[in-house]
Amino acid sequence: MKYDLLIIGGAAAGLTAGLYAARRALKTLVISKDLGGQVSTTPTVENYPGFIEPQGGYDLMERFKRQAEKWGAAFKLAEITSLKKEGEVFKAETNAGEIEARAVILAFGKKSRQLGIANEKEFNGKGISYCVTCDGPLFKDKVTAVVGGGNAAVEAAEILSKVARKVYLIHRHDKFKAEAVNVDRIKDRDNVEFVLNTTVESAHGDDRLTYVMTKNKDGEEKKLKLDGLFIEIGFEVKADFVKDLVGFDKQNQIITDDKQQTKTPGLFAAGDLTTNPYKQIVISAGEGCTAALAAYEYLEQGKVATLDWSPGTI
Repeated sequence: MKYDLLIIGGAAAGLTAGLYAARRALKTLVISKDLGGQVSTTPTVENYPGFIEPQGGYDLMERFKRQAEKWGAAFKLAEITSLKKEGEVFKAETNAGEIEARAVILAFGKKSRQLGIANEKEFNGKGISYCVTCDGPLFKDKVTAVVGGGNAAVEAAEILSKVARKVYLIHRHDKFKAEAVNVDRIKDRDNVEFVLNTTVESAHGDDRLTYVMTKNKDGEEKKLKLDGLFIEIGFEVKADFVKDLVGFDKQNQIITDDKQQTKTPGLFAAGDLTTNPYKQIVISAGEGCTAALAAYEYLEQGKVATLDWSPGTI
């Protein structure tokens, strides 16, 4: 099918872009493997402007989607396998057929970073997980561990502490990168144990994970019996399918200008996959808005978009 604008990604950046593009009367398709991306796995969002009470991540993204749909944006659950530009038209191959568009916004965020340890892939879904919100309830009264030192890892440990019998929080350094308020929430819980200056070296078991081998800063190895290992060490951009169309920084993030334009005319990028160092929902939404308005200008052949400042539209 043919569209004015194809948006790849269905989280804050992509959904906001869909809203603003649809309000400019662009024939817009938002395509994504799921709704909400990382945000949808976050049980509580406390810092999105306009909501005094905490919001569930998935519920917040559902609100974004409904608002974009109200103005005419179409949605499809599918996965992009390739993207190329032929003349003035972009052609995207998906597992649901080919899509053509005059402009494209990349907004598919980042994927969970893997530890790279022995047997990690073999036990993925068999004791190893990258999503506590998704899989945490499966480990009620079990022994678990979380790897990581940032907010995501500490929040994962907090969630697990409410269902698991034991939670080890394993971090390679002696101090957490997470905000102090998050660490304070779990440091005195009886079933949470900090394992610092330690790395996970390998995973073991038969049909399912039963233990991991760890190593501390002194080189001492230890066998740690576990039912579940949750890996929370950040995310990375997986953008090989556009490697010839965009530029990357040292972190493999997509480089854009101040209008979210990549090096390819008509191809924009927004959200966590860009070089903006602050990965927040509100920032992703803002970049999605910018990308949509810039895409509109591009499609109007340089005409400046009229910003929507009329009463009741903001």
